[in-house]
Amino acid sequence: MTVTREVALGEISDILLPNGKTLGETDIVRAMTVEAGTVRFVLEVADADAARALAPVEAEARRRLQALEGVETVRIVMTAPAGRPEPAKTSGEGAAPSLKVGRHPTAQAGPQPVPGVRHIIAIGSGKGGVGKSTVTSNLAVALAKAGRRVGVLDADIYGPSQPRMLGVSGRPASPDGQRIEPMHAHGVTMMSIGLMLKEGEAVVWRGPMLMGALQQLLQQVNWGELDVLLIDLPPGTGDVQLSLCQKAAVSGALIVSTPQDVALLDARRAIDMFNKLKTPVLGLIENMSTYVCPSCGHEAHLFGHGGVAAEAQALGLPFLGELPLQLDVRLAGDSGRPVALGDGPAAQAYARLAERMVQGGVA
Repeated sequence: MTVTREVALGEISDILLPNGKTLGETDIVRAMTVEAGTVRFVLEVADADAARALAPVEAEARRRLQALEGVETVRIVMTAPAGRPEPAKTSGEGAAPSLKVGRHPTAQAGPQPVPGVRHIIAIGSGKGGVGKSTVTSNLAVALAKAGRRVGVLDADIYGPSQPRMLGVSGRPASPDGQRIEPMHAHGVTMMSIGLMLKEGEAVVWRGPMLMGALQQLLQQVNWGELDVLLIDLPPGTGDVQLSLCQKAAVSGALIVSTPQDVALLDARRAIDMFNKLKTPVLGLIENMSTYVCPSCGHEAHLFGHGGVAAEAQALGLPFLGELPLQLDVRLAGDSGRPVALGDGPAAQAYARLAERMVQGGVA
């Protein structure tokens, strides 16, 4: 057996700590490397007293790893973060959860389902500015109006916008410091890293922290029973997309694009990424397809028209529909009441999109 980082983590993850939790549950293993028969990692502890209490854990981890075929040396260092930790705040409305979000990912054996969730649908695009988050929030509301139990996970860690678009504020509760209670709006269950930050606060994390945060938001939120969980992905083809498809049992992906060639170039990259990750692409959506002047009724195609439908046909993928460019859509998103709540042309377009997903058996 070749010893990899994942194998080594799995070997020690069930070691019990003095507090009754396992090593894999506590996220204190840092900077593990496996190279030339040597396993190295850091155990990050609170202080010297905690380090002494973990001496038996260190010894057991060393014993297990040295028993692995191919491992010659195990080097373990215990360290504490600089400064004293702040006292934990009590979780609840208006208070930050005691659960820390944004950690290194924990080992797991392949993609895992989210308990209670029938379908996980990723909503992606190759570039920003095509309205992917707007499509996510409105599609969620349209599916809820159609009688489906819907959740939204805002996985755009650097630019979370779902709290504003769904009109959600306040802090989610984590009574036990292990599980997070999601928020609810317009018949939709939702969770976003943005709910755990001050407005305008930047997330400055490297890839492993992003991956760990996504894993926590998938597995440590009490999603309940859902027909479909929509994942609002960040633009591009980076760590979050890769982590989602590796960590979660994703049913498929929807690709959102505007009709112009520049957006379609990046949409092709997103499709290629999902193909490489063996995630089915369920269809393409053309956003900002048509603008109808509210004064004279003139119809204009500001970004072109039909490019996404033609691309879907060329790739042999379903074309799920066109969504209009309307001022009402933007105003509704800024106010926290998605336009799909109403019954105008934009709401009807989202209702048709939701109906296609229901008929396709993915919602």
